[in-house]
Amino acid sequence: MQVLLLGAGKIGSGIAEFLATTGDYEVTVADREPANLERLPPVPGIRTLQLDAGDAHTLDAAVAGKFAVVNAGPFNVNAVIAGAAAAKDAHYLDLSEDLAGTRVVRELAAQSNSAMIPQCGLAPGFVSVAACELARKFDKLERIHLRVGALPRYPAGALKYNLSWSTDGLINEYCNPCEAIASGKPVELQPLEGLETFSLDGIDYEAFNTSGGLGSLRETFAGKVDELNYRTIRYPGHRDIMKALLEDLKLRDRRELLKDILESALPHTGQDVVVIRVSVSGLRNGCLEQETWANRIYHRNINGRPWSAIRLTTAAGACAALDLLAQGKLPGKGLVRQEDIPFGDFIHNRFGRYFASGPEIIEPAPLATARTSSAA
Repeated sequence: MQVLLLGAGKIGSGIAEFLATTGDYEVTVADREPANLERLPPVPGIRTLQLDAGDAHTLDAAVAGKFAVVNAGPFNVNAVIAGAAAAKDAHYLDLSEDLAGTRVVRELAAQSNSAMIPQCGLAPGFVSVAACELARKFDKLERIHLRVGALPRYPAGALKYNLSWSTDGLINEYCNPCEAIASGKPVELQPLEGLETFSLDGIDYEAFNTSGGLGSLRETFAGKVDELNYRTIRYPGHRDIMKALLEDLKLRDRRELLKDILESALPHTGQDVVVIRVSVSGLRNGCLEQETWANRIYHRNINGRPWSAIRLTTAAGACAALDLLAQGKLPGKGLVRQEDIPFGDFIHNRFGRYFASGPEIIEPAPLATARTSSAA
């Protein structure tokens, strides 16, 4: 099965390796930078192509005849790549948190003869699948809370943070408005607000509003839930320092300078942990109950090479969606939302299984790991 993968960065190379090592996929990895292509793992089944997504003729030729196009490139090329895939009847998947690009994908999906699956990965992505599975267990919903963070396993410094993925994506999360539902109505919340603290397995965390993590859940649960929000998890104290940088020093308006500061001061790390906590509360059989799915997923070696946790979870989410599509377990035409993906199919998929266990914590497979009840 032939797949065109656009973007040979850390996530793109991970997707390519995952797919190619199954023997079921032949992956052509396209990138405009030859250096990125040269860093791809030496795995049979991976081909390379130097390509600029802005070159419509070359892009169309690369898409032709492919089963699917996986977009792991920057968000500003989403519309172009999605349009090329739809024109050639190739299935389309992306990892984007960008709302404008996703709206274009949805418009294309309405007329497409192939499946369009935006916002795959971790958040948005898997957390939407888990949240919808929990929500199905209730007669009436009250609150849906999604909390996700990619954190250094060995934090140091006042920020207690290392870079482990896109700095541009991190800045967008911290600066852009955050979709939510409050008091039953769709709202936009300010990033870095809504600070809360919690503990998981004896470790203290904080969480605060950031953009992009809900995917299409606000539309899906409109009129069905009183409160829906997404917050990023960090170690305590991180939010206050970032708020001082962005608001007091006004670096929200100087994003390139902020990027330079972060990349100059914060080292990258592949020794990270992804923390996921999805909680849903509501009425069931006349009682107010809450169910929570939580896990910590650590960096590890795969195929003899080190993988960061954020790379692993993002690549696994996208590959699971593509794999389920190829197996006929997802609709083959039109828009496919993350919440359309059955949790059981996802978590038992050869890629989705990485969300169900880790090398040190192997507890989260049941979807109800915590529950509290009271009389309604």
